[in-house]
Amino acid sequence: MFRFLTAGESHGPCLTMIVEGLPAGLTVDKSIVDADLRRRQGGYGRGGRMKIEKDAVHFLAGIRHGRTLGSPIAMQVDNLDWVNWETKMSADPVETATQPVTRVRPGHADFAGAMKYGHDDVRNVIERSSSRETASRVAVGGLCRQFLAALDIEVHSHVLSIVDVGYEGQRSIARDAYSNEIWEAVEVSPMRCFDPVLTEKMIARILEAKRDGDTCGGIFEVVAFGVPIGLGSYSQWDRRLSTKLGMAMMSIPSVKGVEIGAGFGAAQATGSHIHDVLRHDATGGWSHLSNNAGGIEGGISNGEPIVVRVGVKPIPTLANPLPSVDLASRENIEQSRYERSDVCVVPAAGVVGEAMMAIVLTEAILEKFGGDSMEEILRHYKAS
Repeated sequence: MFRFLTAGESHGPCLTMIVEGLPAGLTVDKSIVDADLRRRQGGYGRGGRMKIEKDAVHFLAGIRHGRTLGSPIAMQVDNLDWVNWETKMSADPVETATQPVTRVRPGHADFAGAMKYGHDDVRNVIERSSSRETASRVAVGGLCRQFLAALDIEVHSHVLSIVDVGYEGQRSIARDAYSNEIWEAVEVSPMRCFDPVLTEKMIARILEAKRDGDTCGGIFEVVAFGVPIGLGSYSQWDRRLSTKLGMAMMSIPSVKGVEIGAGFGAAQATGSHIHDVLRHDATGGWSHLSNNAGGIEGGISNGEPIVVRVGVKPIPTLANPLPSVDLASRENIEQSRYERSDVCVVPAAGVVGEAMMAIVLTEAILEKFGGDSMEEILRHYKAS
């Protein structure tokens, strides 16, 4: 069984990950994980924290001489900003208490978290609910990306829109809508958008929001290629691949909506216009004339690219803060607090979405083609 856990606070000494269930014999390249961590830190609209952190993974257990052992893998990503927070975030009691945070930010976990756990200092909520935790998932996803690559499966993401700036919506998803040139353009775009004209418009929209002390949300798309037929199952609700992907994407901070394939567009069409016609060729291969199902039918992968679109709300930390309440005094206040933050995280959120897609697909593949070593899994995979 594949599973992982993460631990660590935003301004603590490090983030820690434990990954269990990857087979023995998987070749692991640290530079691939580090590259994904750098991609997460990029994208136009990121804040000052990204100038401090230089994320890199340290393997502490489960890997020897560049190959997995089949035992649990322990990883760590250091928080370089820890040196500025050693007293505030000390695990040991401190002689002088730090000033508690009591002004909550609308839209953040501040209020709900303080109420749930009984905290009188919102710092105790901020530290774990922070999007800093997603660096852990990108590190885990970097391992999964290498597992998938051994099976010729690739995962990519790109930004579709920022606020009201983006592509015109298309109900039908063409099977040949993506190319290597598109992904190459995405990786050099500051917005992770392959259209250079649209990229400039997105940047202008973010600058406009920044001048107003505001923040921007948007939509990104994650696509997986080379996914075999048969991942997931309709036999139980929680075994559907669509269920697992929906939960994985919704677990990303600031995500408020997920659609697979044509998504909500399918609800505005008739069946004859939206369902993907199946074809069988002379070589014995299967294909569909379109991919409105997003590669999943009945909760099972159907051999087409897995296409997931994800809606990200504007982050709740505003340079021009909204009115709120002080939890200590219970008084309504004119402004909530401001903590160093980004203006737009949509490009970075797409990289986190890639990691979650890779994690879900890794779990599904290990369930279907399971084995204790890469040699055994590859043998099962090729025989399918």
